[in-house]
Amino acid sequence: MKFSSIIFALLLSSSAAFAPPRPIRPQTSLPSTAEQTATETSTLSPDFQTARDASVSKIDGMLSTTKYAALSPPLIHFVDEYFRSLCDASASGAKNPDGSDITAQQAVKEMMRTIQFGMKYGLGEGKYTFENVRHRALRGKTFSVKDERYEDEAFCNMLGDDVNTDFYAAGCDFFRPSMDMERSLILGVDNMEKAMAQLAKGENVVFLANHQSEADPQVVSCLFEKAGDKYGKLAADITYVAGHKVTTDPLAIPFSMGRNLLCIHSKKHIDADPETKPAKSKQNMAAMNEMLQGMKDGGMAIWVAPSGGRDRRTVSNGKIPIATFDQKTVDMFRLMGNKSKRPTHFYPMAMVSYDLCPPPDFVEAGVGEKRNVRFTPVGIKVMEEVPNVGGAEKRHLFTHSAEFETIKGYEELLKGMGMERYI
Repeated sequence: MKFSSIIFALLLSSSAAFAPPRPIRPQTSLPSTAEQTATETSTLSPDFQTARDASVSKIDGMLSTTKYAALSPPLIHFVDEYFRSLCDASASGAKNPDGSDITAQQAVKEMMRTIQFGMKYGLGEGKYTFENVRHRALRGKTFSVKDERYEDEAFCNMLGDDVNTDFYAAGCDFFRPSMDMERSLILGVDNMEKAMAQLAKGENVVFLANHQSEADPQVVSCLFEKAGDKYGKLAADITYVAGHKVTTDPLAIPFSMGRNLLCIHSKKHIDADPETKPAKSKQNMAAMNEMLQGMKDGGMAIWVAPSGGRDRRTVSNGKIPIATFDQKTVDMFRLMGNKSKRPTHFYPMAMVSYDLCPPPDFVEAGVGEKRNVRFTPVGIKVMEEVPNVGGAEKRHLFTHSAEFETIKGYEELLKGMGMERYI
């Protein structure tokens, strides 16, 4: 069987990873985690309330007379969530990386900038098009690493006043204040060090992670930065394997512009419209070819959620188990590593970020889910490398081992962060 045929078969049997935004279904016997927390912290301090009201008034003014007026309620909900999150951060005494206080003015700046980016690049005439299946983060014309795209006059004109914007940093700046960094945990730094040494030799590293919130890329960045500057550089270089919706949801687009991405259509999305299935399948093949080329070049770090989506809580008891890893997804990445002819290393990565942006309890197709944000600690543990050995007859053992290690790290993080209630 040809390589392209093998990949195509695997793609059709696996689902795309990370952050497909989906709308909420209100059918649940328990209030969501976000609703529970919102009830506990429903009052804003006077300065945050004043800033929130001014921001809502401005959003209404921007949208009320346009064809996007229907977007106002979910955006205002997002504003309420974000301002409450930063208000809680401020009340706790949390600080920005430079030691300054978290303020209402900061909430206004970050929220309005994000909404303006969403309007411009997600909805407006200048909507950003992810033309290639492999997207490189937009770090700005003046960024220290030269990017030939900024030599294109049309490209610079498209960005306009944002030509020097570092969209990677902007995404981190938006979510960082909502992370209780004091109580957050980053474990397995010794394994991160090993991964960096392997990358420096031109070998590839794949992080097999569970996935809990839309902000997981920012969680990786902020926690790796907490471990040290060199790990922060590693976080910025990681390529995320993502569902197609991170490049189509208006509010997700600005954050995606700041990330290295490989976008893949899930089997469910491919099959939803028979007329577009050939084109989507072709795009998936192009994505796999791009990934293979990157791995052949060597020194490629990849983050993928083999479950194909976010972990969901069990509504009946409030527990948050890790979603099962899909064996065929893991098989595909092992195959790619073998085909690259470069040593490829697999590290399970346990992530705790559910409370930061609690996802809907139920999975449905579509874009524009109701977004919640909480001030909460987050956690990551990079587990020991799972040896990439064994043939087809033992491939299930590799997947089970990676999933088991991720669960073990996940439970260790929850216990260390005082969140045993989710186990």
